[in-house]
Amino acid sequence: MTDRDLWIEQRIANDRKSAAAAYLLWFFLGFFGAHRFYLGRWVSGLFMLALFGLGTLLAPVLVGYLPLGLVGLWWLLDAFLIPSMIASDTAEMRWRLRTGREV
Repeated sequence: MTDRDLWIEQRIANDRKSAAAAYLLWFFLGFFGAHRFYLGRWVSGLFMLALFGLGTLLAPVLVGYLPLGLVGLWWLLDAFLIPSMIASDTAEMRWRLRTGREV
């Protein structure tokens, strides 16, 4: 392993997203999409937040329970998707560092 490889792996170890932090955000603020914002999924985080807001606004008219149900299902599925989101983020970071395209 070269010095550059060691530097890359050290940088990844320092900058990698924490699974514990992601799961805490998922559990406490997941319906707002906070875990998706943390993991860099801004568009889907905004969509989840908007869907939750729309469902909350429309809940008194009974139509809002459909978007809230979708957000709840999405929230539950994200519990299984968080490890793969972290793995893909780590792989992308490793690729950027190896090709010299770091941000």
